[in-house]
Parts: sequence; structure tokens; C-alpha cells
Amino acid sequence: MQNYIVSNKDRNRLRELAKKQYEYSQLPIMKERELEWQLHNDLQGKRPMIHIEIDTFEDELLEGRMKCEGAFARSIEKQLHHNVLNHEIVGDDKVVPDHFPIRWKSYFKLFGFDITKESAKDSQGRNLGHHFNYTISDLEEDFPNLGRTEFGVDREETLCYKALLEEIFGDILPVKIVFDCLYAVPTQDIVHMMGMENMLFAMYDYPDTFKAFMTRITDDYNAYFKYLEQERFILPTTGNQILGQGSLCYTKELPNEKVLEQGTIKTSDVWGFMDSQETIGVSPDMFEEFIFPYYKKIADTYGFLSYGCCEPVHPFWDQCISKFQNLRKVSISPWCDEILMGERLRGSKIIYHRKPSPNFLGVGRELNETALIKHIRETLDAAKGCKLEITQRDVYTLEGNIPKARRYVEIIRDLIDRHWEN
Repeated sequence: MQNYIVSNKDRNRLRELAKKQYEYSQLPIMKERELEWQLHNDLQGKRPMIHIEIDTFEDELLEGRMKCEGAFARSIEKQLHHNVLNHEIVGDDKVVPDHFPIRWKSYFKLFGFDITKESAKDSQGRNLGHHFNYTISDLEEDFPNLGRTEFGVDREETLCYKALLEEIFGDILPVKIVFDCLYAVPTQDIVHMMGMENMLFAMYDYPDTFKAFMTRITDDYNAYFKYLEQERFILPTTGNQILGQGSLCYTKELPNEKVLEQGTIKTSDVWGFMDSQETIGVSPDMFEEFIFPYYKKIADTYGFLSYGCCEPVHPFWDQCISKFQNLRKVSISPWCDEILMGERLRGSKIIYHRKPSPNFLGVGRELNETALIKHIRETLDAAKGCKLEITQRDVYTLEGNIPKARRYVEIIRDLIDRHWEN
């Protein structure tokens, strides 16, 4: 525990930030947003929800804010800032939590592999790109030698971490173990193990082996989820938990904490997330044969499914993705056919989760308001008659113009107020 030492000076700083977060969480607007998110996710909302994901440019927002000196204290300070930066700087619909959320310290290692990568940095020391060190070179040769998948949760370490935080500021801001959602991205795992080119060739060269490979991955994910369920690590996902792709879990349609008090929360009681960005180069027929059956077997264990990231979903929609029975949100990325997906989702029980192009907010110091207005108007028109959610992701810098983020949100809000038809 020596790495967890916190000086009195740093402790006072953390307590100060914890107090600020709790005060923000009690503002009337936070209660209003919680209700709006719940109604939105339960398909009863009156307006699109807006969230700007700040993770990729957060260091720019933190300039001058970090005061702690110790490494451990700084990691906690950064999280406390993260919990409130959207409210202080961005002005979107993110809710400041009334607690300090932590997650179970868990691991899931397919076939026992430790996935490693080499990173490249730009002139300012920021991560510019990376390359994974592949563990599979030829699937046909390596498949018989794959090891067992390892997974687990360090309950003791998690509880010790929780107790330490409670000792620092638990009397001001409650510390709570949360469970964000079930998360499975098999094709990303495969690319990390063998590279995209090898994956695509393996489908063609060794179709039966590739399907056996997918079966093992699918079964291992489901075994991990069943372990989490049986050991009662799965917690309700009905509040301010993170649902992959910059969304939040608020809902009344899934079991809440009162159910947890009465028994075990099952995988079918919570949100889950999946995507398959790595298969944009395959045909709908190949996706249906090599990917979808295995994804569906995992997704069927979820309560609600949120699907998709940057990949365009429209090529696979009719043949595959629309057949997920529990699909509640689908990503409409910058590379997706907005109009077609608006037609498909109009009047449905699936949320049109739009990801605008990051170029408007992330490229250039000044905001091109005219171009942004045109871009968002196109989304509002395409999604007419749908339940719309807007999440801005993949912005890596504001070029030092921090107020640009709030102005970006203001423009979107104004367009919604003037042009949105539910």
C-alpha cells in the first residue's frame, strides 16, 4: 500500500474537490438531466440528449487545474476533475455523479495472452499512434496451441482501494463501486492478437478454423459474464454508469438496486455493448456467416444492447444488425448513411445514436459555425421521427480554444430548440 500514500496537503486538495463535486451533483439541473436521460433511454424523451466525450482532449482542459504532488493523489485528483469538467467547461447533458465511482479491478485475457503494443508520440509527447505486438501469426497453425482464457476480479484489492478513498473524502463524497456495462468486442480482440490483414485472410483461407476460433471467443466471453453473475460482481446499470460510446445507462426498464438487495443481478438485467469496426472490409454475406452468429450469441445474454462505434452500420443493417432482439441504441457514425438509417429507425424502439464528424470541433482553432450548423441540420432532418442522441467523440485537441467546446454545444442546443421534431 506504500504507493497509496497521500500527503496532508494533497489530502486537503482532494477533499476540496470532492466537496465541489458533491455540491454540483445536488444542483436542480442535475436532477432534471437524470430524468431526461431516463426518459430518453426508455423512449419517452422529448428532445435529443447531447454529450461531448472529453477523454481524448482532457489534458488540455486540465492545464493549471492539477495541484496535487504525489502520483497516486494526482490520479484521484484527475478523476475528480473529470467528474465535473463537462459541467464547468462544456455545458452538455452529462450528469455530475453524487458519488465517486470506482470499478471492480478485473481482468479478461483471451487464451492467456498479454496484449502489448508500441506507441509513437508527436512533438508534444501525445500518443500519436500504436502498433500491437501480435501473438498469432497463422491461425491454422496456432489454433491448436491456444491456451485457456483467464479472467477474474480482485475483490480484496478493490475493497482496499475503496476503503482508502473513503478515509480521504468519504465523509464528503460517498465512494461507490459501480458496474458500467457488459462489454465484448471480439473482432477488436482478434486484430490485437493477429492484425487485421491476417484476420481477413483467415476468413478466406481457413473458414472452418476461423469459425471455431470465433466459437471459442464467444464461449469464453459468456463464461466470463456468467462468472461475474454467479460471484455477484454484476451491479445494476440503471443510473449514471457509462455505456460505451459516450452514453449513459439511465433507465427504469432494467432492474435497479432494490432488486440487487433481493438477489443476484443477471447478465440479462443490464446493458451491454458490442461493435465490429474491424469488419468494414467484408461483405454483408461474410459478416452474416463469420461474425454475426457469434456476436448475437453474446448479445442475447444482455438486457439491452448498445451497438456500434466508428464503423458504418448501414451495409449490415437489414441482413444482420437489425436482428439483434434487444438492440436499444445503434451508432450512426460519420461514415454511416444517415438518411437510410433514419428511414430504418423511424418509429422504432432503437435510439439513433449520432456521432458527428470530429472535424468541426477538433480541427482549427476557430469554430466554423456555418459548416457545423449545416452538419447538425442534416442530422436533425435525417433522424426526424427517431429518438436521437448526439455524442461527440474522437476530438484530440481544441487548439487551445477551450470556450469552443461550450459554443459547440450551444449551437447544437439552439438548432434542436428551433428545428427538432420528435
